[in-house]
Amino acid sequence: MEKNIYSTPLAGRYPSKEMNYIWSDDSKYSTWRKLWVALSQTEKELGIDITDEQINEMKAHVQDIDYEIVAKREAECRHDVMAHVYEFGLKAPSAKPIIHLGATSCYVTDNTDIILMTQALKLVKNKLVVVINHLKQFAEKYKATTCLGYTHFQPAQLTTVGKRATLWLQDLLEDLEELEFVESHMKLLGCKGTTGTQESFMKLFKDEEKVKQIDSKIAQKMGFDKVFAVSRTNVYEKSG
Repeated sequence: MEKNIYSTPLAGRYPSKEMNYIWSDDSKYSTWRKLWVALSQTEKELGIDITDEQINEMKAHVQDIDYEIVAKREAECRHDVMAHVYEFGLKAPSAKPIIHLGATSCYVTDNTDIILMTQALKLVKNKLVVVINHLKQFAEKYKATTCLGYTHFQPAQLTTVGKRATLWLQDLLEDLEELEFVESHMKLLGCKGTTGTQESFMKLFKDEEKVKQIDSKIAQKMGFDKVFAVSRTNVYEKSG
C-alpha cells in the first residue's frame, strides 16, 4: 500500500493531492521525526548532553522510513511509537539513546494531530482565497450585466450578475474569517506527558525553570506561537 497518500474509501474520490498527502503515513510519521528532532534540539539547548552529530543524523533520516521494519517491530512490541523509535534508531544509531528522551507517546501522536490539522486548515484557507479572488473578478466583469433577481423562488426586480456574485462573495469572506480565527487560536500540546504532567522532564533536568521552557521552545521550532497551559489526563491515570 502506498504511504504517501491517505487511504479511505472516500479519499480516492474527493480530496486534492495536497490534502491527501497531509494525512498520509509519510506525512504523519515524518512529522513524528521532526518532533523528535525538535525535542533533542530543545534538550540540548537546556543543557542535556546531546551532540550536533546526533541531531544532524536524525535530520538526515526524517523522510527515510522503512515501514516493513516498523511493522515487524510493532508485531513484536505491540506499540506503534516504540516501533518507530526502534526503526529511527537503526537509521540514526548515534542518536538512538536520545530519541524520544523523556517523552511519552502522546508527545508525537497528539502534537502531530494538531500539526496536520493546522496544515489542512491552511490548505483550505489558501484554496478559499483563490476562489474568492476569481469570484471577485467575475463580479467586476459582470457588474453591469442585467439579470432578474429572485425572492421566494420567483422572479423579482432587476439586479446584475455582478451584484448576485457579491452575495456569494460575502458568504465566502465570512467563511474565511472563521478559518482565520481558528488558525490564529491553534496551539501545540508541547511535551506534557500521558497524564498531563512533565514529571519525566523534572527527573531529567532537576530544574523547574528549564522544564517550563520546553513547551514554548518546541512549539516555536514547529511553527507555533502558543501552547496549551494544561492537558487532560487520560485512561492510563488511576482513579480515586
